[in-house]
Amino acid sequence: MKLLNEDTRRKLRELNLDEMIEAIEQQSKDIAYSTMNFEDRMKMAIDYLYQSKYNSKVKRLIRMSKFRIPNAACTDIYYIDRGLDKEKLLALSSCQYIDTNSCIVFHGFTGSGKSYLACAMGKQACMQGIRTRYIRVPDLLMLRDEASLKEQGITKLLKKFSNYTVLILDECLMYELAPEEQYFLYELIERRHDSSSTIFCTQYKVEDWHERLGGNVHADAMMDRIVHNTVWVFAGNTNMRKFYGKQPES
Repeated sequence: MKLLNEDTRRKLRELNLDEMIEAIEQQSKDIAYSTMNFEDRMKMAIDYLYQSKYNSKVKRLIRMSKFRIPNAACTDIYYIDRGLDKEKLLALSSCQYIDTNSCIVFHGFTGSGKSYLACAMGKQACMQGIRTRYIRVPDLLMLRDEASLKEQGITKLLKKFSNYTVLILDECLMYELAPEEQYFLYELIERRHDSSSTIFCTQYKVEDWHERLGGNVHADAMMDRIVHNTVWVFAGNTNMRKFYGKQPES
């Protein structure tokens, strides 16, 4: 028995409420719902609608974030004999650092799992409905070069990456920066300072950052904006690429 006529279905689709149609159709096919009162059935239909909309939003945010490791998850972080600060990572997974516009720096050697940790935190933000973006710094600087060829291109690029609530900058400080690249990163960090959260992944400790950023006034300004409201997380002593490469297939 159809509980919704075609006109009602059309109106729900126009309101982008296809999930409500699905919920009501499921109820019409299950005899258990026939003994329930209207209020309870409506509540269950709305719960179904809410969960479906939430799941779709999270999937969309994760897809648009362009994570390097899309299946990274805080619940899957490997801790045994790795030297990770589990208490600190669990606290960060609550995403409270975003409320205070704090930053995170994951630092450690190549293969230690910095990108995984960053993507896991970014995915956690997506699950809370927070707009997030991942990008390697070399790729971001390539976009800067392309944007420099267009009128107002760099301004538009800065605006785009300034507007993400969480921005993950992977492979930071790997290469020597040209003066125009230093200025671009300074502008980006300045625009995001105290208004959003940035997650950095780097091989370098804090004492090496100033020189890697150019050792000039722009480096001074960037360090001033990064260091004081940032959680520093050591990525651990284990080469995770080698570790997972040795694991037997399941």
